[in-house]
Amino acid sequence: MRILIVEDEPGIYNFLKQGLEEESYAVDIAEEGKKGLQLALSGEYDLLLLDWMVPGISGIEILRQFRKEFKNTPVIFLTAKDTLDETVFGLQSGANDYIKKPFHFEELLERIKVQLRPKNGEHAIFTLGDITLNTDTHQVHKGKEEISLTQKEFALLEYLMRNKGMVCRRTRIIESVWDIHFDYNTGVIDVYINALRKKLKLGKDENYIQTVRGIGYIAKEI
Repeated sequence: MRILIVEDEPGIYNFLKQGLEEESYAVDIAEEGKKGLQLALSGEYDLLLLDWMVPGISGIEILRQFRKEFKNTPVIFLTAKDTLDETVFGLQSGANDYIKKPFHFEELLERIKVQLRPKNGEHAIFTLGDITLNTDTHQVHKGKEEISLTQKEFALLEYLMRNKGMVCRRTRIIESVWDIHFDYNTGVIDVYINALRKKLKLGKDENYIQTVRGIGYIAKEI
């Protein structure tokens, strides 16, 4: 899951970035409104955390323009604007939630989880052959056997299974799972893919995670 934080106070966004990354979220930061809007409109985010008062374009204006293109992506205001009228105005402008500064990280984390929880018709459980991955319980099973994965292994498998049937390019994997946005040796992906295959005990007839030579990987049922 990828989160965009639009916030101009380094103490706050560094604290949020560290805490959310420890929870296995990928996090991007925009310190001013124009960049925040540009990143938001890229469509690469599962959730936005917006400060109302950022330099340039305000959080409210970012939200208004964002809602023209993306109706369902959750947006949470995290702001010092704390009057009842401001809260109501923020929600009426299209925010899904409104948290006033100062805040407790644990509360913010739970509110994020609520917003990212599968809606009606969506599923927290993904399948790939006889492999099941549950994002709510953070468990993976192969048949009846529970498979123990590290956080990064789980995040990589979740990304592949969410995009089942589609080729996942190495650059997108490294950005989404490792939160790296520059020219980076993507060989680390191969190490984790091999670890996943071993832990999942994939046999010759269970080529569920296939290599697309020169491009990336695809999760595909045989």
